[in-house]
Amino acid sequence: MHFKHRSAFFFDMTCNEIIKYIEGWAPKEIAWQKDNVGLQVGNRDKQIKNIMLCLEVTMDVVNEAIRKKCNLIFSHHPLLFQPLKKLDLNFDKNSMMIEKLIKNDITLYSAHTNLDFTQDGVSFELAKLLKLKNIKFLKTFSSNQFKLSVFVPVNAVAKVSDAIFTNGGGVIGEYSHCSFRTKGEGTFIGSEKTKPAVGKKGNEEKVEEVKLEVLIDSWNLNKVIAAMLKVHPYEEPAFDIYPLQNENNRTGAGAIGELKNPLVKNELLKMISSSLKIKNFRYTNGKSTKIKKVAVCGGSCSELISTAINAGADAFITADIKYHAFHDAKDEILLVDAGHYETEIPVMNEVQKRLNDLVGTKNKIKVFKYSGTTNPVIFYK
Repeated sequence: MHFKHRSAFFFDMTCNEIIKYIEGWAPKEIAWQKDNVGLQVGNRDKQIKNIMLCLEVTMDVVNEAIRKKCNLIFSHHPLLFQPLKKLDLNFDKNSMMIEKLIKNDITLYSAHTNLDFTQDGVSFELAKLLKLKNIKFLKTFSSNQFKLSVFVPVNAVAKVSDAIFTNGGGVIGEYSHCSFRTKGEGTFIGSEKTKPAVGKKGNEEKVEEVKLEVLIDSWNLNKVIAAMLKVHPYEEPAFDIYPLQNENNRTGAGAIGELKNPLVKNELLKMISSSLKIKNFRYTNGKSTKIKKVAVCGGSCSELISTAINAGADAFITADIKYHAFHDAKDEILLVDAGHYETEIPVMNEVQKRLNDLVGTKNKIKVFKYSGTTNPVIFYK
């Protein structure tokens, strides 16, 4: 990533550079189809002063952002979810917040279900907070990958493959630069209108070529193809694109892992209370006397209860569980409703860490987490 120099020690950085970084980690394309993620309000080309992180935007968050000279707010829950029908600046609180954001030149960006569905996102951070090991997605997504096969003359393979890899192609799990290469012979005859990179037009040419095959996530497909075509030496490169049904182990819902040592029910409940800093939560008993394998999903994930059971989890920690879901899980799995806010807010630690790493220690930009709570739920004592 290129940064324009402000001085020998500090760099300018725009909102757009922050947005590109976030979307490289949590691509918008993996979000729930009906979600509204991305830029909510403001100008993505503005120079960053400071950044405010929050689970959702409230007037208190906006006011703190102003006090701390933040002109970019990153939220998990979108402020704008349903289409706007009017801006009532007298009575509608969202309209009033939008007015205040615009008047104070603050850009608002939200990463919602795309942050839920990516590695080291909402559920992974909840799992880490609970000290789970060997963490992976509880449910992986499929049908969001393609295979690209492109035929390249031998002397151009390095250049073409580098362009593909640089733009996100060839990633399998924790491995990058993955490809399969098969040598063969390509043939062609160029018409009078051609300017072949190899041989002469009108001649039947035989060229030693490599069939280069790579896996590409759907959200990177267009830019990978554009980059490949830009550096490919042929006027008319031959390539094939195959949609795949593969499960993508880098996108999914929930997370599952193992405790270092098995715990009895009360030990696990005590650990949840301590780790999430909550004293009140709902649960129903499972069938295991010792709990080793634990599934989690930040936010509302009751639809994954059966997935957790089928995965062999002894406990499942999520939020917003309905009464009858507790009934269905009783005697099957230790089911814990630890709160929507409580199970999602841990991800802000990871967002802050990543953005601090991005802006660097020699940059004036500060990344703040909102100092209060935006949780509307209060427990009666």
